[in-house]
Amino acid sequence: MELVHGGQIEVHLLQGCYLEASRAEQVAFNLEGLRFSLPNPPHPHLSLVIEEIRISAQLLRELADQSQVHFTRVPVVLDYLEIILPCLSRSMRDIKSHYEDRTLTRENRWRKMYHTMTDEASGLPLQQRFILYNHFLTLLRELLTRSPNFDLNALESVRLQIMQLRESRQIPPPPIRVGPMIRPDAHLDEISITSSVHWAEQIFSLPLPSRTALKHQRSPFNERQVSLIVYLSPRDRCPYLLMRTYHLGTPWFSLRGAHELCVERDGSCLQFWRWSTSEGCAKLWASLCFMTWEEMVLLYCSFLSFKARNSLTLQIAPQEQALRGERKLFQARIIDDGFRHSLIVYEDQMTKGLRLHAAIWEGELRQCPVWTAFITHQSASSTWMKRVSKYKVRLLDVQLYVFCGNYQQQNQRRGTAGAFEICFVSEEASKRFKELCSPSPAETTTETTTETTADTTDTTDTMTETTDATEQP
Repeated sequence: MELVHGGQIEVHLLQGCYLEASRAEQVAFNLEGLRFSLPNPPHPHLSLVIEEIRISAQLLRELADQSQVHFTRVPVVLDYLEIILPCLSRSMRDIKSHYEDRTLTRENRWRKMYHTMTDEASGLPLQQRFILYNHFLTLLRELLTRSPNFDLNALESVRLQIMQLRESRQIPPPPIRVGPMIRPDAHLDEISITSSVHWAEQIFSLPLPSRTALKHQRSPFNERQVSLIVYLSPRDRCPYLLMRTYHLGTPWFSLRGAHELCVERDGSCLQFWRWSTSEGCAKLWASLCFMTWEEMVLLYCSFLSFKARNSLTLQIAPQEQALRGERKLFQARIIDDGFRHSLIVYEDQMTKGLRLHAAIWEGELRQCPVWTAFITHQSASSTWMKRVSKYKVRLLDVQLYVFCGNYQQQNQRRGTAGAFEICFVSEEASKRFKELCSPSPAETTTETTTETTADTTDTTDTMTETTDATEQP
């Protein structure tokens, strides 16, 4: 991976976010060890404290990572970091001093820690203190990223509570700033906020319907040590990938446009390659190892869509448009939300997972991903799919992951149950798709026959292209 020293693009307080995140992880780890050694489990209060401290670590890393993308917004949050970081750091160092006090039994260390730190916060329980910190950090992240959910009144309310906690702990006040902390409209700028969510954000916020484990020889992708952020540059409105990793405890960053990278699969990893002008060859930029096949597929398809829809992309290599290790079982042409798409059924050879994949049928964006759906478990049932006409098949239980902004899947949903309707151009394709993905007990098609069907379906659709008007439903 090409590395650029993080100090070139971040300020002292943001470096402090990474430092306190590491401290929080260590404190949570040690508290977990303390919890296991205590008699009479499960100790719910201690478990809550541990969980909230882990959330603090995650939020601190997210805030610092997002600052590399929204760097023009960093000055807006710096004063607030001056407020929370010293207080948060003091709390974790106090916890550390309590659980390291070997003059007390482990049980008394926990009791003293909890009651002493609750009393010094005017009765605020220890777990509630970290909930307060996490609320504040969440609000700062929303302020930094111009989230439409940002609440200025809530930020001010939590700020006052943290200032009271600082005073009770005799932490010196932060530097005095002339004027208000933030204008009421400071979370707005020249880029207007809309309530719409980018399709990529939506994809990675949806729960996975299944988690198919991948076999891997290396450590999986760990966001605490490696962070990947994709963002649209306000300069050219094109997607860029920002990678953050650690070397000897120091964060390092590397930035590449999607148009500058190529992707390929190596077992359970996605490898991103860049072209080295000086050496005249491709060099590995990053290798990400995944725990599940589903997560790897989603990042792969997202990257392909970003690259294909990028005005700076010159070309996409043919080998990039197929995920190595997947076998094509079926391909046919469909009418999908008014567009011509290619519907493909893929089987992953490593995990035997199945997925549906819709891609653009023709034009400059041909083969660009539109959506995918994982059907590994559904395919074992004969009731999840129903052929409702010669050309139409409805799927009763399927979750789509959509890789573009103009596709509206609700236009394909039918009935109160929201069954997803697939509209084939060819009657034969509709029949064979049903046979492949939801065979009835009487059907005894072999794997060899299925693969032959997949190959001939694509040919049939191509041959019947001139008679679409009579074949379409």
